[in-house]
Amino acid sequence: MKVATAAYPLDWFHDWSGYEDKMRAWVSEAAGQGADLLVFPEYAAMELASLAGIEVAADLAGSIRAVSERVGRSNTVLARLAREFGVYILGGSAPVEDGGKVVNRAPFFAPSGDIDHQDKQIMTRFEREDWGVAGGGALKIFETALGRIGVLICYDSEFPLLGRALAEAGAELILVPSATEATEGYWRVRIGAMARALEGQCVTVMASLVGDRPDIYAVEENTGMGGVFGPPDMGFPPTGVIAEGTLGSPGWTYAEIDLENIHKVRADGHVLNKTHWNDQHDRAGKPALALL
Repeated sequence: MKVATAAYPLDWFHDWSGYEDKMRAWVSEAAGQGADLLVFPEYAAMELASLAGIEVAADLAGSIRAVSERVGRSNTVLARLAREFGVYILGGSAPVEDGGKVVNRAPFFAPSGDIDHQDKQIMTRFEREDWGVAGGGALKIFETALGRIGVLICYDSEFPLLGRALAEAGAELILVPSATEATEGYWRVRIGAMARALEGQCVTVMASLVGDRPDIYAVEENTGMGGVFGPPDMGFPPTGVIAEGTLGSPGWTYAEIDLENIHKVRADGHVLNKTHWNDQHDRAGKPALALL
């Protein structure tokens, strides 16, 4: 398969057609390059707040409400594009009001037009202390024509047991949509994504917001790039970096992925991290104190 992962700049829209035109342009470009799976970043849907006006977009509660109210319509647009171009799309995540709380939700679209979603599991300090966003529904495995796919939204990728749960459930690809303000944030998520590829002997696909958008709350500054990572083992690059973009430069990063390489490295790699995971359990108790 061919994946396309976005370094995505947020825009300001004066009408709904501007948003639809942007989505069509991005999807058609990736599909035109032969991509089967398109990955947009965390909080890419925050640009929908612009449609409520500058005062609302710059306000904490107002921006959440404005985006949440427009997510359904946005999902309709992306579902239609997935069907038209015959691609899978992980849409940009959004703060969504659900059951009396706000969750960070990434929608997932199939070429059939079917829609599902993955909620973020673990909130950053900003999300929980300032924004009031809470962990949502459980992790999922998406059974697709491309293989088994899991999603770890940004900070989730920094927690190995979440990645392990997806690997044990058969995930071959783990998508990592992210939104990071500064370079160190980008590298925290990237290191997490690369570590999950190493441990699970799978491929991780990271997407990032890029550029400044000072008129929309919480996404004023964004740093990152697209990247696709695998285990540094047989069938993969020695660095584990299958593809990467340019830091801060908008656009798609493309990579060809052969699931057979994942199956081979899990079965007979130079190391067997996924198989040997449980060897830790008897050795990970309280370390003995050694006095020197």
